[in-house]
Order: sequence, then structure tokens, then C-alpha cells
Amino acid sequence: MPAGLLVGGALAALLTSATAVPQSSPAFTDPPPDKIVIKVATVNGSGCPQGTTAVAVSEDNTAFTVTYSDYLAQAGGNSDPTAFRKNCQLSLVVHVPGGFTYAIASADYRGFASLQKGATGMQRASYYFQGSPQTEYRAHPVSGPYNDNWQATDETDWAQLVWAPCGVQRNFNINTELRVNAGSTPNKVSFMTMDSTDGDISTVYHLAWQPCPAR
Repeated sequence: MPAGLLVGGALAALLTSATAVPQSSPAFTDPPPDKIVIKVATVNGSGCPQGTTAVAVSEDNTAFTVTYSDYLAQAGGNSDPTAFRKNCQLSLVVHVPGGFTYAIASADYRGFASLQKGATGMQRASYYFQGSPQTEYRAHPVSGPYNDNWQATDETDWAQLVWAPCGVQRNFNINTELRVNAGSTPNKVSFMTMDSTDGDISTVYHLAWQPCPAR
């Protein structure tokens, strides 16, 4: 996806590194009335070559979806030695109407894995705001033998959400990763994808909304 693509709708940033909203603050469960605009600043990584990734926002402003068409890690057999790990980092600029803040409540990842007996795979994601020293990690291992679709969810309770700082523009970064280890079957290929047979598997990030404190 070219840098600078604008997507109308809403986005949100996540569970790490801004100032946490006090648990006693009133929850705003409906999306803001104003349109939110997501600008994709950069899409970089071996798992998302140019033109193979798309970002879209739901009509109700409660989720955004990242779609990959060439995101595959593999090991064993005649696999390239560097193919065991693939990653993709999205750097997103979010325009939020005045008076609102946002957080990612959960993230759903889907793909397909074909792992030989003794092989392992892993999907991992990290989330952070630009300029923050803190990063939130979530990892989901898969063990062979396995030959099926996989799904993983990163979820945070409402009281534990960390919200984007009010009145400050910071890029939100999502770095996803797939790893495959051939293990005890190095002569056979094992692989893990974040795509599907038609090339479209979605990664969905669900948003939570809350009004900023009055100044």
C-alpha cells in the first residue's frame, strides 16, 4: 500500500504506553460522531511487500482490518534460510475528533499452518505509540503435527486499556511476526501464513472509545 493512503472511518491505537485513563472514568461505548481518518504512514517488512497489504475501516467505526496477500514463513526442506521469519510493521497516523481518545480492546489474527511432526510455529504482535519506551507483546505458539486454519486473539479488559494521550498526535505502530522452526523434521517443509487460498485473510483490530477529560 502506498504511503499516505487515507482511509475514511475510525482507527484506534492500543494497550500500551500512553497515560492510562482512571478506572472510574465513564466509558464511551459508541464511536464519536465525527469522521476519523487513518493515514498509513508506512508499511514495511518481509511479510508485506509493496502492494500486498490493505487497510480498511468498518462502517460503524468500531474496528479496522488489515489484509495480507503474501505473508508466509517456512522452514525445512529446500526453504530459503531466511524464510523462517517474516514480519510486517504498520505505522498509522490517526486523526481523532477533538475531545475523544481511543484504545485497542482486542486484535484477531487468522491464517493457515502446515507443520510437520516436531515442527513449531508462532504468531507474535507488538503494539506501541511513537516515542514511547514501552511495548506490549502477545505471542501464540502452534505445534506440529498441524495442518489447518489458525486463529489467535489478543484481548484486554476494559479496566486495563491504555488510551492514546488526549491532544497529542502520535503514530501508532503494530508489528506482527510469523516464525517457523523445522525442529526434528528438517527435511520436510513446514510453513505458516497470515493469508488464505484466495489471498485474503483479515487481521481485525477492535476499538474502544472514551471522551477526554474536561480541561
